[in-house]
Amino acid sequence: MIISYDVSGSGPAVVLLHSSVCDRRMWDAQWQPLVDAGYRVVRCDFRGFGDSPLADGPYSDAGDVLALLDHLGIESAAFIGASYGGRIALTAAALHPETVTALALLCPGMPGHRPSESLQAWGAREDALLEAGDVAAAVELNVETWLGPEAGEQARESVRLWQRHAFEVQAEATVGSDREEVDLARITAPTLVVGAAYDVPDFREIAAGLPARVPDARHVELPWAGHLPNLERPAEITELLLSFLRERRS
Repeated sequence: MIISYDVSGSGPAVVLLHSSVCDRRMWDAQWQPLVDAGYRVVRCDFRGFGDSPLADGPYSDAGDVLALLDHLGIESAAFIGASYGGRIALTAAALHPETVTALALLCPGMPGHRPSESLQAWGAREDALLEAGDVAAAVELNVETWLGPEAGEQARESVRLWQRHAFEVQAEATVGSDREEVDLARITAPTLVVGAAYDVPDFREIAAGLPARVPDARHVELPWAGHLPNLERPAEITELLLSFLRERRS
Protein backbone atom coordinates (compact mmCIF):
# COMPACT_ATOMS: atom_id res chain seq x y z
CA MET A 1 0.00 0.00 0.00
CA ILE A 2 1.20 3.53 -0.82
CA ILE A 3 0.35 5.90 2.03
CA SER A 4 -1.62 9.08 1.27
CA TYR A 5 0.48 11.97 0.05
CA ASP A 6 0.66 15.31 -1.78
CA VAL A 7 3.43 16.23 -4.19
CA SER A 8 4.06 19.52 -5.99
CA GLY A 9 6.84 21.54 -7.51
CA SER A 10 10.07 20.73 -9.31
CA GLY A 11 13.69 20.67 -8.26
CA PRO A 12 15.45 18.87 -5.41
CA ALA A 13 13.03 16.77 -3.38
CA VAL A 14 11.97 17.69 0.17
CA VAL A 15 9.91 15.29 2.29
CA LEU A 16 7.77 16.57 5.18
CA LEU A 17 7.00 14.12 8.01
CA HIS A 18 4.37 14.97 10.61
CA SER A 19 4.08 14.69 14.38
CA SER A 20 1.95 11.96 15.94
CA VAL A 21 -0.56 14.54 17.20
CA CYS A 22 -1.01 15.93 13.68
CA ASP A 23 -1.15 14.76 10.08
CA ARG A 24 0.33 16.07 6.84
CA ARG A 25 -1.77 19.23 7.08
CA MET A 26 0.56 20.49 9.82
CA TRP A 27 2.84 21.65 6.98
CA ASP A 28 0.23 23.86 5.28
CA ALA A 29 2.16 27.06 6.07
CA GLN A 30 5.46 25.64 4.78
CA TRP A 31 4.09 23.85 1.70
CA GLN A 32 3.77 26.64 -0.85
CA PRO A 33 6.89 28.59 0.21
CA LEU A 34 8.98 25.43 -0.30
CA VAL A 35 7.41 24.83 -3.71
CA ASP A 36 7.96 28.48 -4.66
CA ALA A 37 11.60 28.23 -3.57
CA GLY A 38 12.25 25.60 -6.22
CA TYR A 39 11.72 22.27 -4.48
CA ARG A 40 9.68 19.20 -5.32
CA VAL A 41 7.79 18.86 -2.05
CA VAL A 42 6.23 15.65 -0.74
CA ARG A 43 4.17 15.30 2.39
CA CYS A 44 2.45 12.15 3.57
CA ASP A 45 0.22 10.70 6.29
CA PHE A 46 1.57 7.82 8.34
CA ARG A 47 -0.79 4.88 8.68
CA GLY A 48 -3.70 5.69 10.96
CA PHE A 49 -3.34 9.45 10.42
CA GLY A 50 -5.07 11.82 8.03
CA ASP A 51 -6.12 9.91 4.91
CA SER A 52 -3.93 6.83 5.38
CA PRO A 53 -5.85 3.80 6.65
CA LEU A 54 -4.67 1.47 9.38
CA ALA A 55 -2.40 -1.42 8.48
CA ASP A 56 -3.68 -4.99 8.55
CA GLY A 57 -0.26 -6.49 9.18
CA PRO A 58 3.29 -5.62 10.28
CA TYR A 59 4.72 -2.49 8.71
CA SER A 60 7.36 0.20 9.13
CA ASP A 61 6.65 3.92 8.90
CA ALA A 62 10.17 4.54 7.59
CA GLY A 63 9.65 1.73 5.08
CA ASP A 64 6.36 3.32 3.97
CA VAL A 65 8.07 6.66 3.37
CA LEU A 66 10.90 5.08 1.40
CA ALA A 67 8.38 3.06 -0.65
CA LEU A 68 6.53 6.29 -1.43
CA LEU A 69 9.73 7.90 -2.71
CA ASP A 70 10.37 4.87 -4.90
CA HIS A 71 6.79 5.10 -6.19
CA LEU A 72 7.41 8.75 -7.11
CA GLY A 73 10.77 8.01 -8.73
CA ILE A 74 12.68 10.05 -6.15
CA GLU A 75 16.16 8.66 -5.51
CA SER A 76 17.21 11.15 -2.82
CA ALA A 77 15.63 13.91 -0.78
CA ALA A 78 16.02 16.25 2.16
CA PHE A 79 13.82 15.19 5.07
CA ILE A 80 12.05 17.61 7.43
CA GLY A 81 10.46 15.89 10.41
CA ALA A 82 8.55 17.10 13.45
CA SER A 83 8.48 15.06 16.68
CA TYR A 84 7.56 11.49 15.66
CA GLY A 85 8.25 12.46 12.07
CA GLY A 86 11.75 13.41 13.18
CA ARG A 87 12.25 9.94 14.60
CA ILE A 88 11.14 8.40 11.31
CA ALA A 89 13.47 10.73 9.40
CA LEU A 90 16.39 9.66 11.59
CA THR A 91 15.50 6.01 11.07
CA ALA A 92 15.35 6.38 7.29
CA ALA A 93 18.63 8.32 7.24
CA ALA A 94 20.40 5.67 9.32
CA LEU A 95 19.06 2.72 7.33
CA HIS A 96 19.52 4.35 3.91
CA PRO A 97 22.06 7.18 4.21
CA GLU A 98 22.39 7.38 0.44
CA THR A 99 18.73 8.45 0.17
CA VAL A 100 18.66 11.31 2.70
CA THR A 101 20.63 14.37 1.61
CA ALA A 102 19.80 16.63 4.58
CA LEU A 103 17.81 16.46 7.83
CA ALA A 104 15.91 19.27 9.54
CA LEU A 105 14.36 18.01 12.77
CA LEU A 106 11.85 20.00 14.83
CA CYS A 107 11.73 18.72 18.43
CA PRO A 108 12.38 15.20 17.21
CA GLY A 109 11.83 11.85 18.78
CA MET A 110 14.72 9.42 18.58
CA PRO A 111 14.88 5.70 17.74
CA GLY A 112 15.50 3.69 20.90
CA HIS A 113 14.66 6.50 23.31
CA ARG A 114 13.32 5.23 26.62
CA PRO A 115 10.66 7.63 27.96
CA SER A 116 11.32 9.23 31.32
CA GLU A 117 9.07 8.44 34.27
CA SER A 118 7.26 11.73 33.80
CA LEU A 119 6.56 11.03 30.13
CA GLN A 120 5.43 7.51 30.96
CA ALA A 121 3.06 8.97 33.56
CA TRP A 122 1.72 11.37 30.94
CA GLY A 123 1.12 8.46 28.58
CA ALA A 124 -0.67 6.52 31.31
CA ARG A 125 -2.93 9.52 31.91
CA GLU A 126 -3.78 9.72 28.22
CA ASP A 127 -4.49 5.97 28.11
CA ALA A 128 -6.77 6.22 31.14
CA LEU A 129 -8.80 9.01 29.54
CA LEU A 130 -9.19 7.05 26.31
CA GLU A 131 -10.13 3.86 28.14
CA ALA A 132 -12.78 5.84 30.01
CA GLY A 133 -14.16 7.08 26.71
CA ASP A 134 -13.25 10.72 27.40
CA VAL A 135 -11.73 11.47 24.02
CA ALA A 136 -12.31 15.22 24.43
CA ALA A 137 -10.21 15.31 27.59
CA ALA A 138 -7.46 13.24 25.95
CA VAL A 139 -7.44 15.68 23.04
CA GLU A 140 -7.16 18.67 25.38
CA LEU A 141 -4.34 16.97 27.27
CA ASN A 142 -2.40 16.79 24.01
CA VAL A 143 -3.22 20.36 23.00
CA GLU A 144 -2.05 21.74 26.34
CA THR A 145 1.09 19.58 26.46
CA TRP A 146 2.41 19.96 22.95
CA LEU A 147 1.63 23.57 22.02
CA GLY A 148 3.66 26.39 23.52
CA PRO A 149 2.46 29.72 24.90
CA GLU A 150 2.64 31.47 21.52
CA ALA A 151 0.27 29.07 19.78
CA GLY A 152 -2.86 30.85 18.64
CA GLU A 153 -6.39 29.52 18.65
CA GLN A 154 -6.18 28.45 15.02
CA ALA A 155 -3.22 26.19 15.82
CA ARG A 156 -5.04 24.78 18.85
CA GLU A 157 -8.18 24.06 16.83
CA SER A 158 -6.12 22.35 14.15
CA VAL A 159 -4.37 20.09 16.65
CA ARG A 160 -7.74 19.28 18.24
CA LEU A 161 -9.10 18.24 14.85
CA TRP A 162 -6.08 16.18 13.84
CA GLN A 163 -5.63 14.48 17.20
CA ARG A 164 -9.31 13.57 17.54
CA HIS A 165 -9.29 12.03 14.07
CA ALA A 166 -6.18 10.00 14.91
CA PHE A 167 -7.72 8.76 18.16
CA GLU A 168 -10.91 7.73 16.35
CA VAL A 169 -9.07 5.89 13.57
CA GLN A 170 -6.50 4.25 15.83
CA ALA A 171 -9.12 2.95 18.25
CA GLU A 172 -9.51 0.07 15.78
CA ALA A 173 -5.77 -0.61 15.46
CA THR A 174 -4.60 -4.19 15.93
CA VAL A 175 -0.99 -3.80 14.79
CA GLY A 176 1.63 -1.10 15.24
CA SER A 177 4.66 0.08 13.35
CA ASP A 178 7.85 -1.91 13.76
CA ARG A 179 10.48 -0.07 15.80
CA GLU A 180 13.74 -0.55 13.97
CA GLU A 181 17.05 -0.62 15.80
CA VAL A 182 19.35 1.79 14.01
CA ASP A 183 22.86 3.19 14.33
CA LEU A 184 22.61 6.98 14.11
CA ALA A 185 26.34 7.18 13.46
CA ARG A 186 25.61 5.86 9.94
CA ILE A 187 23.82 9.09 9.03
CA THR A 188 25.78 11.15 6.53
CA ALA A 189 23.28 13.96 5.94
CA PRO A 190 24.00 17.45 7.32
CA THR A 191 21.50 17.79 10.16
CA LEU A 192 19.81 20.72 11.87
CA VAL A 193 18.20 19.82 15.20
CA VAL A 194 15.74 22.35 16.59
CA GLY A 195 14.78 22.20 20.26
CA ALA A 196 12.25 24.29 22.14
CA ALA A 197 12.48 25.93 25.54
CA TYR A 198 8.84 25.13 26.39
CA ASP A 199 9.01 21.51 25.26
CA VAL A 200 8.82 18.58 27.70
CA PRO A 201 12.22 17.51 29.11
CA ASP A 202 12.52 14.27 27.09
CA PHE A 203 12.38 16.10 23.77
CA ARG A 204 14.63 18.95 24.88
CA GLU A 205 17.23 16.39 25.95
CA ILE A 206 16.93 14.44 22.69
CA ALA A 207 17.43 17.60 20.64
CA ALA A 208 20.43 18.74 22.68
CA GLY A 209 22.00 15.27 22.62
CA LEU A 210 21.67 14.41 18.95
CA PRO A 211 24.86 16.23 17.83
CA ALA A 212 26.81 13.73 19.93
CA ARG A 213 25.14 10.85 18.06
CA VAL A 214 24.79 12.14 14.50
CA PRO A 215 28.13 12.99 12.85
CA ASP A 216 27.26 16.25 11.04
CA ALA A 217 24.55 17.68 13.30
CA ARG A 218 24.09 21.02 15.00
CA HIS A 219 21.55 22.06 17.61
CA VAL A 220 19.65 25.28 18.18
CA GLU A 221 16.99 25.91 20.80
CA LEU A 222 14.13 28.33 20.24
CA PRO A 223 13.50 30.33 23.43
CA TRP A 224 9.84 31.00 22.58
CA ALA A 225 8.68 27.62 21.28
CA GLY A 226 6.74 24.61 22.42
CA HIS A 227 6.83 21.16 20.84
CA LEU A 228 5.27 22.20 17.50
CA PRO A 229 7.07 25.41 16.55
CA ASN A 230 6.02 25.44 12.90
CA LEU A 231 2.40 25.81 14.08
CA GLU A 232 3.32 28.49 16.63
CA ARG A 233 5.40 30.85 14.47
CA PRO A 234 4.88 29.50 10.95
CA ALA A 235 6.69 32.24 9.03
CA GLU A 236 9.75 32.13 11.28
CA ILE A 237 10.10 28.36 10.99
CA THR A 238 9.54 28.49 7.24
CA GLU A 239 12.46 30.90 6.89
CA LEU A 240 14.62 28.76 9.20
CA LEU A 241 13.96 25.70 7.04
CA LEU A 242 14.51 27.56 3.77
CA SER A 243 17.77 28.99 5.06
CA PHE A 244 19.00 25.53 6.03
CA LEU A 245 18.03 24.08 2.65
CA ARG A 246 19.72 26.98 0.81
CA GLU A 247 22.95 26.20 2.68
CA ARG A 248 22.78 22.65 1.38
CA ARG A 249 22.31 23.81 -2.23
CA SER A 250 25.16 26.36 -2.22
